[in-house]
Amino acid sequence: MKIGIVGLGRMGGNIARRLMRGGHECVVWDRSADAVKELAGEGAIAAESLDDMSGKLADPAIWWVMLPAGDPTEQTIAAIGAKAASGTIIIDGGNTFWKDDIRRAKSLSDKGVHYVDVGTSGGVWGLERGFCMMIGGDKDAVDTLDPIFDTLAPGLGTVPRTPDREAHPDEDPRAEKGYIHAGPVGAGHFVKMVHNGIEYGLMQAYAEGFDVLYGRNAPKLPDDEKFDFNMADIAEVWRRGSVVSSWLLDLTAAALAKDPKLSQFSGHVADSGEGRWTIDAAMEQSTPVAVLTTALFARYRSRIDAMYGDKLLSAMRYGFGGHVEIPQ
Repeated sequence: MKIGIVGLGRMGGNIARRLMRGGHECVVWDRSADAVKELAGEGAIAAESLDDMSGKLADPAIWWVMLPAGDPTEQTIAAIGAKAASGTIIIDGGNTFWKDDIRRAKSLSDKGVHYVDVGTSGGVWGLERGFCMMIGGDKDAVDTLDPIFDTLAPGLGTVPRTPDREAHPDEDPRAEKGYIHAGPVGAGHFVKMVHNGIEYGLMQAYAEGFDVLYGRNAPKLPDDEKFDFNMADIAEVWRRGSVVSSWLLDLTAAALAKDPKLSQFSGHVADSGEGRWTIDAAMEQSTPVAVLTTALFARYRSRIDAMYGDKLLSAMRYGFGGHVEIPQ
């Protein structure tokens, strides 16, 4: 299939690369001419502007917007929609607020333009591992895009299959490949939002646990009750057969193996919108989310008084998403 990719950052560029490896044709544009040139050198069709992209896409066109949430995405989708022909499909693969999806879809539908929201997880590793996708939109549009999603997804891979899934024919077989049609417009980003809220909680649990381990050698403790733990060894042993093993722990082990003191990180941990939005949604529904709320507030606290565990949070964020600490 032919698709336009707008935004060639950490994930957008690799989405284009994975699609091209799967035989799809990508027309690419980014404000960075160097990013466009690099992808063109790998087989993409370079565009100089959104108008230029429009002329190079098939009819009806398929656009994938992979930009930061907020004004960059809002303005770009508005610009595409203003000139889009009926039947065009616009995909937002960033971390957009799900209620914005619903608003945009209603506006675009008046012109016969389809809007699909794709919560995309995979970070800087997506090119090789594949991207986990949670998709919202009308069935016809999502079905049309299935070859694209199938190429981007991890596939069955080596993950053991879940027992008894085949006994329930109403369960989506695409879930085993790493993507689902979660529901109508907004549903994809809603699921991704909660995914990121859970991510906050998991990361915070690791951070606090390693803080307890790190603090066991504190000067105020009796000498016979102190332990000077090797943090890298503990992360490594937990990766192998432990019930707390995970990809986040893999990233933790890699960071600790490189520098057990995590000296390159300040511990001032940023938060993206999804953690806050998850809490907002929970409040709207009167759903208690004590762990997720505490994890969010812990990030606020880290910017005042950083601890060892906060450095670990920063290391994990850098490991899976390439997130660089924002200067305070």
